[in-house]
Amino acid sequence: MKKLNAIFLLMLMLLLSCQQTSRKVIKIYLIGDSTMADYADNYDKGKDYYKTRYPVTGWGQVFQEYFNDADLSKFKGLISADSVDVEDRARGGRSTRSFFQEGRWRAVYDSLKAGDLVLMQFGHNDAAENKTERYVNIEGYKEFLRLYVSQSLEKGAIPIILTPVCRNYPWKEGHLENVHGEYPTAAMDIAEEMGVLLIDLNQLSMEAFSEKGRDYVTKNYFMNLDSGVYEAYPNGQNDNTHFQPEGARAVAELIFEAMMNLEQ
Repeated sequence: MKKLNAIFLLMLMLLLSCQQTSRKVIKIYLIGDSTMADYADNYDKGKDYYKTRYPVTGWGQVFQEYFNDADLSKFKGLISADSVDVEDRARGGRSTRSFFQEGRWRAVYDSLKAGDLVLMQFGHNDAAENKTERYVNIEGYKEFLRLYVSQSLEKGAIPIILTPVCRNYPWKEGHLENVHGEYPTAAMDIAEEMGVLLIDLNQLSMEAFSEKGRDYVTKNYFMNLDSGVYEAYPNGQNDNTHFQPEGARAVAELIFEAMMNLEQ
């Protein structure tokens, strides 16, 4: 009997081992700017996030948690895997051009495998005409998006273009308006031109934030902080671009739900 039990246990272990090795994992690479970045993942090497940065939170920083227990069959073939691993490669201050020039895209490209997803969200820094190290005009912005898309496709990965997430201004008659000029339209143009997937995050976030109301999102979503509350911001903060955890999760949820409505 002991011998039979040992054989049964061995067979069970082999079966479980086979199941684990057969699990397919795809990666979702996030490339973009500070609104997408992961500040908790050693963003500032050697520094304690909770002492030097918190509560600033990029939406990519909390994106993994939406996939941990998700029913991936709801993604209509977009995700053909048993599980998802989010790789947040976004970095503050980067435009489509500087992200490429610094070799950040090369690091993603070298790691890409067929079936992986690449979510690209740029525009905040591309539009910064007064910062020559990052500024990219509309045509340049389009050209770099073409490069990211074409090289993703070359690897068998699935590119998804995102228009830039809104800022907390300007507000008009209780509704948040577009502050990104022609960049959202340019992103949409490239998605249509190249026949790839698009999430109009600019529009989605303007609508969602408008529904919550200016006072609520100013206090709870964006980095508008009272003095003496957070160690990293002893004098408080007035920042209507970057997110607190609640704002980051609101954006991440918008994208997660939008992905379920995409059809590959």
